[in-house]
Amino acid sequence: MKVPIKGEFKDALPVIETLQDAGFEAYFVGGSVRDVLLGKEVNDVDIATSAFPEEIKRLFKKTVDVGIEHGTVMVLMDGESYEVTTFRTESTYQDYRRPDSVTFVRSLKEDLKRRDLTINAFAMDNEGLIQDFFDGEKDLRDHVIRAVGKPEERFNEDALRMMRAVRFASQLGFHLEADTYYAIVVNAHLLENIAVERIQVEFVKMALGDYILQGMEAFFTSNLFKFCPGMKHAEVALRRFSLIPRPIKKERHVWALLLYFLGIRDSKEAASFLRYWKVSNQTINDSTRLLELIYYRHHRPLNQYQVYLYTPELVWEAEDLLEYIQLPSDKSHAIKLIQSLPIQSRKELNIDGKRLMEEKDARGGKWLGEAIAMAEKAVILKAVKNESDSIVNWLRKNKYI
Repeated sequence: MKVPIKGEFKDALPVIETLQDAGFEAYFVGGSVRDVLLGKEVNDVDIATSAFPEEIKRLFKKTVDVGIEHGTVMVLMDGESYEVTTFRTESTYQDYRRPDSVTFVRSLKEDLKRRDLTINAFAMDNEGLIQDFFDGEKDLRDHVIRAVGKPEERFNEDALRMMRAVRFASQLGFHLEADTYYAIVVNAHLLENIAVERIQVEFVKMALGDYILQGMEAFFTSNLFKFCPGMKHAEVALRRFSLIPRPIKKERHVWALLLYFLGIRDSKEAASFLRYWKVSNQTINDSTRLLELIYYRHHRPLNQYQVYLYTPELVWEAEDLLEYIQLPSDKSHAIKLIQSLPIQSRKELNIDGKRLMEEKDARGGKWLGEAIAMAEKAVILKAVKNESDSIVNWLRKNKYI
């Protein structure tokens, strides 16, 4: 099969052609080739070559050793960067994660044999001709996720490949080939050997897939979920999670919804669960605040102070998530509250500590922080106008100064 060379592939052609002009083989490989065959947008490309790392470095003016021990050199050209990796084979894997050793080879087929799935084992030359040694094109047409070679061997080499298989089922809407699925069932326990950070990345990608039901179904029927942090007894929650009515668009939505289906209400418990998953601090903060908003909206409508405290962005997202879990939302009311906020942040409050200390004729202290906080709340709730004198009079009347 042959496809047109355009977009990111065309931009990267000088790298391919430089390698070829020096007498080496060079191909576009992996997911970018799969995506072009599926008609999807290609955002970045990877290149594999018969040239060894030192040979690559001699051919290009600017390179960075990003993973030279594994054969990868980053080539900098025309303001862009491209990862160029030497064809390689890998030895046995003692820890189900990393090969004991890597051997550089000159054979494209030997290199592609070590890849995880047939739909990721394509290569494409500079004229758009596809190299497909493992019937990956047929699997794309049949919507099949199949391991390259013997599935059990691939999963024993790197147990994360099992998560990648179910992730691609979710992203592409494909089904797992029988032997590949059975090998996941038999080897699911090997996931315990994989760093949580790596599992988390694949789980989030799976949860963000357009076909989450297919991916999640394989995730829990194969028992992979039992070897993920805090999920050993979460099958019911995961089944509910997989039945959400439309694709999830943001990582923080993944975690907020999962926490909800797990029945976690306490923010500290939620944060602890997410830290166990090695989620970033920013995502933990956003996800737990979304969870708080969901539970708040269970029992009462929004008010302006809630919109201000949680930020208009999170409030709007929480109303959206209520629809995901089939609870009443009121987006029109949320919009009205957002649009009518007198201030968006404390920086816009027309009072400062210096003025309040002068009015009270006292030094700063706990009272000052409390006074500013009460003024902020009063302005938000429109108990007082956001005018300096009005705020001072309101604080004096209510004995805060």
